[in-house]
Amino acid sequence: MTFLARQRGPVAARTIAENLALPRSTVYHLLAAMHAHRFVVHVESERRWGLGTAAFELAGGFSRQEPLARLGRPVVAALADRAGQSAHLAVMTGRDVLYIVEERAPRAPALVSDVGVRLPAHLTATGRAMLAAMPREQVRALYPDASSFADRTGRGPRRPGELREVLREVRASGWAREDGEVTLGFRSVATVVRDHVGWPAAAIAVTWSDDAGDADLAALTADAAATLSRRIGGH
Repeated sequence: MTFLARQRGPVAARTIAENLALPRSTVYHLLAAMHAHRFVVHVESERRWGLGTAAFELAGGFSRQEPLARLGRPVVAALADRAGQSAHLAVMTGRDVLYIVEERAPRAPALVSDVGVRLPAHLTATGRAMLAAMPREQVRALYPDASSFADRTGRGPRRPGELREVLREVRASGWAREDGEVTLGFRSVATVVRDHVGWPAAAIAVTWSDDAGDADLAALTADAAATLSRRIGGH
C-alpha cells in the first residue's frame, strides 16, 4: 500500500511486482486481500490498481493527528485574519472531507464546518480541490455512479459526468469553489495542499456569506496552501 501511495496514479500488478521484487503470484494474492477490504481498487479497463476508500480513511485518521493540525493551525489563523472571513483546513476520508482546523472570523455567523465534522467531498470547495488533484481513475473509483452522490441543498453534481465537469473547472482555475451546495447563503473557495510526492494531503478554504470576490479570496487561500505545503515538505 505504501508503494501505491507514492505513485501518481493506478499501476499494473507487474509494475508492483518488479519494484518490490516479489513474485507476481504473491502480488496478486496481496492485492486480492486488500481489494476485499477496500484498501485498493482495480481499474479493470486499464488493468491497474490504485488506493481504495479504506486507504483514504487511514490517511484521514493519520492526518487528524497533531502534526498536520499543529502545522496548519497558525496558517489558517493568518488566512482568517487576512481575509476577514472564517477559514478552515480539511482532509479526505473516503468520499467525505473531515475538518481538522477551524478559525472563525470575529462576528462571523456559525458554520457547519467545525472541527470533527464530515461533509460530502463533492459538495465542498475543500473536497473539490483535493479531488481535482487526484488521478482521474481514483475519482472514478470513488464515484462510480449516481448512488455515490449525497445531497444537502439540492445543488451540486449528482452524476459522475457532472462531477468531472466541476473538477475540470477546478484544474483550469487552480482553485475550487462552492455556492450554496453545503449551506444555502454561504460560499467557499479552496486550494489544495500537496505533500512531498504531490498528493493532495489537505485543502484550505475560506467561507463567507457576503459579496466578497471569489478570485480575491482564492488568491489568499492559494498563498496559505503554498505555505502549508512547504511546512509539510511538499511542493
